[in-house]
Amino acid sequence: MSAPPPPAALARLALPDLDATRAFAGAVAGVARRGDAIGLAGALGAGKTTFARAFVNARAAAAGGGPVEVPSPTFTLVQPYDIGDTVIHHFDLYRIERPEDALELGIEDAFADGIALVEWPDRLGPLLPQGALLVTLLQGASADARDAEIAGGAVWRARFGGTLDRFRA
Repeated sequence: MSAPPPPAALARLALPDLDATRAFAGAVAGVARRGDAIGLAGALGAGKTTFARAFVNARAAAAGGGPVEVPSPTFTLVQPYDIGDTVIHHFDLYRIERPEDALELGIEDAFADGIALVEWPDRLGPLLPQGALLVTLLQGASADARDAEIAGGAVWRARFGGTLDRFRA
């Protein structure tokens, strides 16, 4: 089984501080739907878990809930969050050795029935769904700044519309 083709580039965004990164995650949370896979790529410390925390909390707020504690799933490998009518599965695949190892974590069910936030999506190889959104976080101009490269198909382009314009580099 070969890896799916890389998703099409949608945007390169400038996130000057943590608040901007959180706002961007909230924007993605606002357009995400059940069955979506969102890959979070970047070096250690790039902000993948910060993005996931903000995403989960934006969904919780939209569902009328309060703040949610979102620990890094580095050691548990997956953390599920029941929010509204959707389960968000936050995966950290840094420690898996083969794409097939993710199957033991229930990743296929997460792709089918919930929203999957996947840190280190490259570890999935051919198991990453073809329609996934890929967010790559890179060090920006200052310690808290990040640049985000966003890639995804036409479905994501249509959902975002002009939402990302305020973040463009």
